[in-house]
Amino acid sequence: MIIGYRAARVAMLALLLALLGFASAAQAQIADINTAINKAGRERMLSQRMAKAYFQIGQGIDLYRSQRVLDNSIALFDRQLVELKNFAPNAEIRDTYLLLERAWIAYKDALVGAPPSQDRGKRVLELSEEVLALAHQGTMQLERVSGTIAGRLVNVSGRQRMLSQRMAKFYQGIAWGIGGPEAMTELDKARQEFTAALQELISAPINTPELLRELDLVKQQWFFFEEALNQRNLNTATNHGKTLATNVATTSERILETMEGIVAMYEKQP
Repeated sequence: MIIGYRAARVAMLALLLALLGFASAAQAQIADINTAINKAGRERMLSQRMAKAYFQIGQGIDLYRSQRVLDNSIALFDRQLVELKNFAPNAEIRDTYLLLERAWIAYKDALVGAPPSQDRGKRVLELSEEVLALAHQGTMQLERVSGTIAGRLVNVSGRQRMLSQRMAKFYQGIAWGIGGPEAMTELDKARQEFTAALQELISAPINTPELLRELDLVKQQWFFFEEALNQRNLNTATNHGKTLATNVATTSERILETMEGIVAMYEKQP
C-alpha cells in the first residue's frame, strides 16, 4: 500500500515538475545576483512551507489546498535547486548546493514516501531544519558576493517569507503533538525575528512609496497572523481547533504572498 502511494505521488510530482519547467522555460536561468538571492531565499521558505503543509494534511486541515501547496512547493524547490547549482559563482557556493541536494533527497522522500503520520512527521520536522540550514547558508553566501544594500534587503525580506512559514510549521506541529517545548521556543523566536526584520525593512533608505505601502500592508496582515498564532494548545480533532489551525494556514499564505511581491521589488533595485 505504501509502495503504491509513493509511486503514485512520485509520478504525479514528476509530471507537475515537467509542466512547471515547460511553463517557465524562458525564466529558468538566473540572470543576476539579486535574482539568485531571491531564489536562494525562496528555497529557505519552501523548506518550512512543505513541512507546514505536511502537518496540515496529516490533521486534515484545509486538505485540498494543503496538498496543492505541498506538491507545488516540492516541484518549485526541485527546479530552483537546479538553477542555483548552475548559477553558483564560486566553488564554495556550489559545494553548499551539492550538500543541499543530498539533504533534499532525504527530505523529499520523507514528504512523499508514505501517507502523513505523526511518526513520519517527526522525521519531516528534523529534515526541514537540516534543509533550512543549508538553504540559508547558500543565501548568505550569495548576499556576500553581492555586497550591496539591495542584496541585503532581498535577503532580509526573503527571510520574512521563511519566518511566516516557520511560525505556521511549528504551530501546526505543536497542534499535532510534534516538536515538544523546543517547537514553542522556536515559534516565539521566529515571531521576535519577524517583528525586528519588518522594522528594518520599513526603515530602509531605498524604499519607494510603493514599497512602503506594501510593507504597511504586511504590518496589517501581521496583526491578524499573530492573533491566529496566539491560539495554542488546541486539539485539531475538534471542529473549533481545526478552524483555528485553518486560520493559521490561510493567514500564513496571505502574508507570504505579500512578501513575495516585496522581495521582487527589492530584487529590481540596483
